[in-house]
Amino acid sequence: MALGEALLAPRLTRRLIEAFVQQERAAQPIVTEGDELEELTPREREVLALVGRGLSNAEIADELVLSPLTAKTHVARLFSKLDARDRAQLVVVAYETGLVVPGER
Repeated sequence: MALGEALLAPRLTRRLIEAFVQQERAAQPIVTEGDELEELTPREREVLALVGRGLSNAEIADELVLSPLTAKTHVARLFSKLDARDRAQLVVVAYETGLVVPGER
């Protein structure tokens, strides 16, 4: 039982997602940015890329020089606009659309 903690270390989760995305890319054409991300603002795309890299809301706020509440609001809007249940789905979208490339930091 995880007792509220992650079952896998973030580093391992990231590697697992990267491996999955590489397999999916080999099987399917890459989704172009104009499709799924069309309704996102440039800032929301930046936030999605940072979520895709595994950053927390506080880390996103630091990276983009925002308040933590503003970062949280951007992430909430991403959930709504991309019809995502959780951050893991946002990470997958970031990889599938090419906002995050496996192995890049």
